[in-house]
Amino acid sequence: MDFAIDAASAHRLAAFDKLGREQMRPLGLEADRLGRPIPPDHPYFQTLIGMGFGRTRWRPDRGEQEGSADAHDKVGNSRATLLLSEQLSYWDRGVAVSAPGPGLGEGAIISMGTEDQKQRYLTPFINPDKPRWGAFAMTEPGAGSDVAAIQTRAIRDGEDWVLIGNKSFSGNSSRADFILVWATVDPSLGRAGHRAFLVEHGMPGLQDFHIERKMGLKAYESTSFRLEECRVPGANLLGGEGHYERGAGFKGAMNTFNSTRPMVAAMAVGIGRAALDEAIAFARAQDMTDDPRIRDRLERVARKLRAARLLSLKAAWLADHRRANIVEASMAKALAPTAAFEAASLGMELLGVVGARGDHLIEKLFRDVKAMDIVEGTGQIQRVIMARKLVGLPHG
Repeated sequence: MDFAIDAASAHRLAAFDKLGREQMRPLGLEADRLGRPIPPDHPYFQTLIGMGFGRTRWRPDRGEQEGSADAHDKVGNSRATLLLSEQLSYWDRGVAVSAPGPGLGEGAIISMGTEDQKQRYLTPFINPDKPRWGAFAMTEPGAGSDVAAIQTRAIRDGEDWVLIGNKSFSGNSSRADFILVWATVDPSLGRAGHRAFLVEHGMPGLQDFHIERKMGLKAYESTSFRLEECRVPGANLLGGEGHYERGAGFKGAMNTFNSTRPMVAAMAVGIGRAALDEAIAFARAQDMTDDPRIRDRLERVARKLRAARLLSLKAAWLADHRRANIVEASMAKALAPTAAFEAASLGMELLGVVGARGDHLIEKLFRDVKAMDIVEGTGQIQRVIMARKLVGLPHG
């Protein structure tokens, strides 16, 4: 099992360190102080576009269709993406998530979408002329970790669909060109009723965008919005009608999460590493490192973060080789946020009264890291998944 990345990815990773030090961390601190996301017209986003950020991994000229022999034999690049996510989150996870790009819905569009949908919604991200965003909307006021409980309705009306419902905590959705919205044709069907729709910004009925006030990660927008009889063309049903036999819609959503949960775990590791580095620096400055109890606690945190990182890399390696990774993805997602939270908590203990002032980076990281146990399936949900697999029950 080889976790190495290619030379080009390693070079790109090093280039983003300079960006993180000079722009990302200062922007994250500023957004935290102001209590609002980075505006979409900020020059930082144009800088990212110039560096090759904000692009889709899909290419129409590769000739690889989902399920073809070429696609099956090709080793993926999730490990490089995971390490990049970790390092960007080391500098500031909120700023990292604010970056332009097709967003969380990209994987679902690539794996489930029709060729026409890929052309329409991913082509603008191949060589974007400006910062562009895509968004993903699954969470609702009454359906978070239990995604099977979504209530947003999708009603067929002739050739169109009408969407009615509310969505919550959708990253970057008010600035997005499109939002991949998950809805149900019948709540009583549970997961079998799930459908996904590509809803374009400006469609009538897509309204009432509200950027939530958060405890941490303030640099990117977490948005709630309403679908008030939002009419969506039939061609915007992700994958077309034939894709949703035997609960394929729910499976598509879960496959998306199995691919991204290791990335979220890596982001938590990045935040934890930042907290640990700051804690060590503070301990040295205050002559605390002579205390063996403090050294022991610092080492324990470092060990847990390294274990979480290796588990995340294993989950990504399995995904790259098209092997089942649901247990490893859940393990990484369950372990990494708790390790990162321990790092930030230790940092706050060492700071003492300094942490109470609210102007130290560790205090900000302490607020930022809490979300990592919640997003894309809480730690409790990951343990449910792992326990069901352990005793041989279906996981979904």
